[in-house]
Amino acid sequence: MSIESRLAELGVTLPDAPAPAANYVPFVQVGDIVYVSGQISNGPDGLITGKLGHDMEVEAGAAAAKTCAISLLAQVKAACGGDLDRLVRVVKLTGFVNSTADFTNQPQVINGASDFLVEALGDAGRHSRSAVSAAALPLGVAVEIEGIFQIK
Repeated sequence: MSIESRLAELGVTLPDAPAPAANYVPFVQVGDIVYVSGQISNGPDGLITGKLGHDMEVEAGAAAAKTCAISLLAQVKAACGGDLDRLVRVVKLTGFVNSTADFTNQPQVINGASDFLVEALGDAGRHSRSAVSAAALPLGVAVEIEGIFQIK
């Protein structure tokens, strides 16, 4: 089954790959590795903003992280010339959580992205990961995630 068919089964349609907001590129390919720039939490109604531990709960943060993972896959699809089935595996995610100084559930927030990638990609979605706190993120978004992917 193709990756896009699996995504469709999950009710997910990849958006167009988001354009960069400044002087950087959305991804860089080196050999069979694609480094994807940070993707911010953005849903159908616009940016998903908030600060975990203040005005956002873990479940909402995890849902925001899932939107970042969807944008990451959109960037990988663009890097693969539109053929997402060239994706071999997710290598690593680094997740940044806009959170208060005493909030310690960053891993549970980034699980929203990790769980989605494993659900969509199976073993190819299993990855190494970091989940860290940030005092603030661009535009006040709740989550930003960057990723490293292997393609063929």
